[in-house]
Amino acid sequence: MRMQASEFAPMPWKEPDARPAAVIAGLGTALPRTEISNASLAEHLDTDDEWIRTRTGIASRRRAAPDISMTDLASAAAANALRSAGRTAVDALVLATTTPDRPCPAAGPEVAHRLGQGGIPAFDVSAVCSGFIYATATAAGLISAGMAESVVVTAAETYSRIVDPADRSTAVLFGDGAGAVVLRRGTTGEPGALLAFDLGSDGAERDAIHVPGEREQPEGQRWFSMAGRKVYLRAIEQMTSSARKVMKDCAWSSETVGAFVAHQANARIIDAVANRLQVPSDTAVCEIARVGNTAAASIPLALADAMDGGRLKPGARTVLTAFGGGLTWGSAALTWPHLTHVRSEI
Repeated sequence: MRMQASEFAPMPWKEPDARPAAVIAGLGTALPRTEISNASLAEHLDTDDEWIRTRTGIASRRRAAPDISMTDLASAAAANALRSAGRTAVDALVLATTTPDRPCPAAGPEVAHRLGQGGIPAFDVSAVCSGFIYATATAAGLISAGMAESVVVTAAETYSRIVDPADRSTAVLFGDGAGAVVLRRGTTGEPGALLAFDLGSDGAERDAIHVPGEREQPEGQRWFSMAGRKVYLRAIEQMTSSARKVMKDCAWSSETVGAFVAHQANARIIDAVANRLQVPSDTAVCEIARVGNTAAASIPLALADAMDGGRLKPGARTVLTAFGGGLTWGSAALTWPHLTHVRSEI
């Protein structure tokens, strides 16, 4: 499904226009304190640091302590995003996660309660690694529909709870963490305005990335699994085509893109998509080395690292794209605003 609201993202977008839009006004992140290096994984897996770095670009990842939940991470990141935006209240909350602490109820209302925002609409979005894009598009829709003036979008994962620690193909990839943004009502002429979205899915390939359900596997631990080669090729294809759509909708040529931020699944995938898009080589953000694949949380964490490192500057034309289980994919385009990133470790 293609999402393109005319009042949100005109086709083509022209900078002089000042139409209603959702604007990113705050950025917060939260990471577990425990760091797991490649060397520590090699102690019990048939692998080594070189093998992991060469195939994934990952050097370490974070792991939540047993007493730290996904909801803890989501709440901390959201609170940090509110501080970044200079706000104490919002009108709605959307939580992106594939690793809820429990199947029911959704964690969004609890996160809102912890933020002192009890009573506002709050709910979860499950689109696996595309979750942040889906949740952000949903939040922008709430603003576009006049149902909210401001929304906090928080994405949090604890993949360490669903990945088999003895499976080399997945145990080396995933880390835990959270990132969040605050959106407010604004106009397309402002830095931070979300100018275009593209979303899609393919349920025929639902088993390419999945955790078995009770009917599939009545007994035993249900671990995450992924058809690596198929996912690798499909991720490159779908992220490339999706990113091209939002660039076209904004009338942006490749050479004018100032930052390309893809879901941080694998350094080789990020490079392949950037090459196909022909964006400038120094614009592709790859911050996977220190935190691994954090699924829905990966894009806000990558944005924060790139901004803190001086690679993402205010005014940069920024393209976000992701691919995940479902299968799902999505992209967004915006001009990057001036923000103060607020971070914490728990």
